[in-house]
Amino acid sequence: MSNKEGGDIVVVAVDGSAQAGNALDWYMEHLHRPKNKVVLVHAMEPQAMPTRDSKSWDNQMQAKEKKRTEIEQIYKDKLKGVELDFDMEFDIEKPGELIVRTSTERNADYVVMGTRGLGKIRRTIMGSVSDYVVHHAHSPVIICRPPK
Repeated sequence: MSNKEGGDIVVVAVDGSAQAGNALDWYMEHLHRPKNKVVLVHAMEPQAMPTRDSKSWDNQMQAKEKKRTEIEQIYKDKLKGVELDFDMEFDIEKPGELIVRTSTERNADYVVMGTRGLGKIRRTIMGSVSDYVVHHAHSPVIICRPPK
């Protein structure tokens, strides 16, 4: 599944959070090799479409575009000066589904992502993106817990 240069294809889930930043840092410190191709993936969760107010919908979409631009800048700044071949993928989709779809479409060798470290009860009630990805991805998934 390697890229044409012989390195791995790695999907890294990002959202601007400390957990996502830690996961990218962990990848860079422990697994990165210069020939790897990294795909940074950010999902902008879909909103329910307002029934009567199209202005509200436009405002939601403008907010999403602003957030996408902010996320893109955060990671461009973070990776400035680092020898790293990377793409960024943004889409309006549930995060777990986008991460799995991207890793499948790009034939990723593995996925790296952070976790908020929710307890079992909160994870059961709220769901977990990392849990979804672990159970649905076709490639290995590395979950980086927050540092102590």
